[in-house]
Amino acid sequence: MSFAYLAALLVSLTGMVVLDRRFGLFFWRAPRAAAVVLAAGVLFFLAWDLVGINRGIFYRGETSFMTGLQVAPELPVEEVFFLTFLCYLFMNALQGARMLLERRRTA
Repeated sequence: MSFAYLAALLVSLTGMVVLDRRFGLFFWRAPRAAAVVLAAGVLFFLAWDLVGINRGIFYRGETSFMTGLQVAPELPVEEVFFLTFLCYLFMNALQGARMLLERRRTA
C-alpha cells in the first residue's frame, strides 16, 4: 500500500486551487456555480466509470503506487480525486482561455 499516486493527485489539486485563487478563474469567480459544475462533472464521470466497470470495460489496474482502497468494486479511491482534478483542470483552463481571448479582444 502506497499513497504516492494519491499524494500526487492532492498536490495537483492544490496547484489548481492556487491557480484559481491567483487568477480568479473558477471558484473565486462564482463559487456556487463552480461547486455545482464540478460536482456534476465528477458525478457524471463516476457514473461513466461504474457503467464501464459493470460492462467489463474498465477494471482496476494493479500498481504499487496506489492505496488499494476502493469506493466500489474495481473503483479505487484515487479515481474520485483524479476525476475531481480533471474537471477542475478543465474548468480552470476554459476560464483562463476565455479571459485571455477577452483581453486580446479589448487590447
